Amino acid sequence: MTDKLDLIIWFTVSQIPVGKVMTYGQIAKACGYPGYARYVGTVLKKLPSDTDIPWHRVINAQGRISFPFDSEAYHRQRERLLAEGVNVENGRITLRHYQY
Repeated sequence: MTDKLDLIIWFTVSQIPVGKVMTYGQIAKACGYPGYARYVGTVLKKLPSDTDIPWHRVINAQGRISFPFDSEAYHRQRERLLAEGVNVENGRITLRHYQY
């Protein structure tokens, strides 16, 4: 069963423009739940693999991809960001340039 907050998170993530990123904490705050950054991550982990929600535009507060550097998920997220023009160096995205 999908919780109302899950739907709000999905909607918020779906509004991130191409070429921009938001942090888990930003999304939690935008949804009216500051301090729920980890919950945002949990919700995004449960997305179906064929989702259109741009989960790859969500990064951690340090401007980094949260997946382990050598994981398939890390490489998938990095490639999607690069395809949208987001510069990713050593798993890091410059927030002052790309943060929405």
